[in-house]
Amino acid sequence: MESNEITQVSVVVSCRNEIRHIRTFLACLFHQDLRGLEMEVLIADGMSEDGTREVLQEFDKKYTVLRVIDNPEKIASTGLNYAIWEAKGEIILRMDAHSIYAPDYVRTCIEVLQETNADNVGGPALTRAKGYIPEAIAHAFHAPFAVGRAKFRDPDYEGPTSTVPYGCWRRSTLDAVGLFDTELVRGQDDELNYRILSNGGKVWQSPRIVSWYQPRSTLSGLFRQFFQNGFWKVAAVRKHGRPASLRNLVPACALFSGIALLLCAEIARVLRMGSAQFASFAFLLILAGCYLSASLVSAFLVARRKGWKFLPILPVVFATYQLPYALGFLAGLCYRSAHKNSANHRPKTIILTAR
Repeated sequence: MESNEITQVSVVVSCRNEIRHIRTFLACLFHQDLRGLEMEVLIADGMSEDGTREVLQEFDKKYTVLRVIDNPEKIASTGLNYAIWEAKGEIILRMDAHSIYAPDYVRTCIEVLQETNADNVGGPALTRAKGYIPEAIAHAFHAPFAVGRAKFRDPDYEGPTSTVPYGCWRRSTLDAVGLFDTELVRGQDDELNYRILSNGGKVWQSPRIVSWYQPRSTLSGLFRQFFQNGFWKVAAVRKHGRPASLRNLVPACALFSGIALLLCAEIARVLRMGSAQFASFAFLLILAGCYLSASLVSAFLVARRKGWKFLPILPVVFATYQLPYALGFLAGLCYRSAHKNSANHRPKTIILTAR
């Protein structure tokens, strides 16, 4: 950025019930290096009930650049759209209350956006966690076997990519491709990036853009998150007629194959087709054996780098990433939403908290 230029940036955030993280996030946000920048912050709160709203109102009184917006639909896509509609900046930068940001995060996003002339930029998804289970979940987050070889999970990758965490756009880009799809409870950022790429745009990842995502701290929380990820991935596939990447289909295909082989074995047993029953069980055992072998090898490789104490739990964590995603994907195939909402549809009123 030129030193004599003032760039207007609007930071947009959608949050709900983030009392464990909101103060740390706001501290990061209001300690950003803003030389040459004029920043406003719009936080769409999904009617939080855990004290998050009270913290936001406390900061709202302290910082005049902060505005808190009601998000009665309580999902990220609607909250982000509310905030973007109210934003005045020439650059829109998304942040998430569940993450911690380097002091130069905002500046670096804008610098990379200008240097690369990309349509959206972001950094790799770095992770921070404390405790045995949370650390194992964080280590698995970067393991290709657990979640695929998405570039945004590679902390050293720089270059064009299919998606990045959060995002930083020129307003003109969002005007051209539309805002977040409000039909999607999960995966709305991936779907927006898909539209950018489909329109000939460029998404760029730079390791200079530093933030730390805090993964789920329990296996049950991780299970729920990835079930939803799989479920809502289907909606994006239906919308565009194809998946953004074939890796999105692998867990569901593996699970479907296992279920199909079990059904074939049972049908063969009922029909007294011994050879078919044996073949079905044999293929099922081969499939299970291949999965178990890959899981153990991957656990060994991760544990060798991160600590042998994680070796026993890592196969369980891998399965907690993959099984609920596959179940959610299959459930999504059986469900079709009756609601059709445009990513650009704007409600008649935006409810703002009073200052």
